Amino acid sequence: MQVPEHKKLSTEPYKGVRDFYPEDMAVQNHIFSIWKRVAHEFGYEEYAASILEPAELYRSKGSDEIVNEQMFTFTDRGGREVALRPEMTPSLARMIAAKRKSLKFPLRWFTIANCFRYERPQRGRKREHWQLNADIMGIAGIEAEVEIISLAHAIMKAFGAKDEDFEIRVNDRKTLFEIFEPILKDKTQWQEVCRFLDRRPKLSKEKQEAGNGKYFTRPFSKKDEEAKVHTNPSLGALKAMLKSKSIEVKLDSSLMRGFDYYTGMVFEVFDRDPENRRSLFGGGRYDNLLEIFGVEPVPTVGFGMGDVTMRDFLETHGLPLKN
Repeated sequence: MQVPEHKKLSTEPYKGVRDFYPEDMAVQNHIFSIWKRVAHEFGYEEYAASILEPAELYRSKGSDEIVNEQMFTFTDRGGREVALRPEMTPSLARMIAAKRKSLKFPLRWFTIANCFRYERPQRGRKREHWQLNADIMGIAGIEAEVEIISLAHAIMKAFGAKDEDFEIRVNDRKTLFEIFEPILKDKTQWQEVCRFLDRRPKLSKEKQEAGNGKYFTRPFSKKDEEAKVHTNPSLGALKAMLKSKSIEVKLDSSLMRGFDYYTGMVFEVFDRDPENRRSLFGGGRYDNLLEIFGVEPVPTVGFGMGDVTMRDFLETHGLPLKN
């Protein structure tokens, strides 16, 4: 029996998601296997959580853009607002808070999480992606930053990347606050200012000037901003310790990261190829996130690395896509 044309269903997947045929699964499994192997080599244990979370979990300390524009939400039959997980860090914080008193720190955990964001599909961005999240919990010292960046570097090398193929950039949220505090119109708006500074390089000159007028009492000097970052002793020590491990990083005063929960060092890994010159992934230190659950904070540093940008990187540089 032939189905009328107007009743035929589309064979296309939902916009922004992917079907994985066997050849695609081979690539996906290759990416996952390297993530897992290197994480295990660094002594990280695997964990997991549901893709469903209360929407309020992300509204408390998430990115404004994700919460207000990109989160998939629905109301369940019990009248509760539920979200499809847009990122993993709040779920990790919830799990740690639930067993804060019984867990033995430091912890080194990783997961490969399925995440959903209502984004405009384009190269490097889908509405569904998988993401490696790796975090160290319970170490307040710089050695945790050194370790987490070393892990990110080791993963890139395990994929076959050369040091000249990518660049690691670092900055510090505390230093930025010291730079901008004297000229802030309202110090209670600092998180909003951080979001503006994160978007600033992508904004038009007019929007940059409008934001400057909204948040600052006077124009700020880019040279002063860069000088403060480049003379920051903790960033200098981080750079030196990583260099002793043959890992080069660049200090970047414009690097912010969009999430409200970052409290210190932030970093991003960038592709250096002109055909794919973009941020691949990043992370940083977030020491206070557990406070939203009413428990004692745990110093934490971590990162998230997505499968979509990783595959783009491998294809751009002609690196192996299969084991």
